[in-house]
Amino acid sequence: MGKKEIPFEEAMQQLEIVAEELEKGNLNLDESVNKFEEGMKLSKQCSELLENAEKRITVLLKNGDTIKEENFIQEEE
Repeated sequence: MGKKEIPFEEAMQQLEIVAEELEKGNLNLDESVNKFEEGMKLSKQCSELLENAEKRITVLLKNGDTIKEENFIQEEE
């Protein structure tokens, strides 16, 4: 199965469901290990999505500063 990208919100919801199932303690050892593995994959994916979003925001803010400064200069003239 290939790595499919799911939206951050969906990954977080799935991660919460996995955590709830593990907390209930109704799973046998094999099921628990599988759920834990699934949770770790979701957690890693969420971290990557957040990291990518953070990089994009940083770039936008850097670019945005110059745009704002240029706009302010134009408005004052």
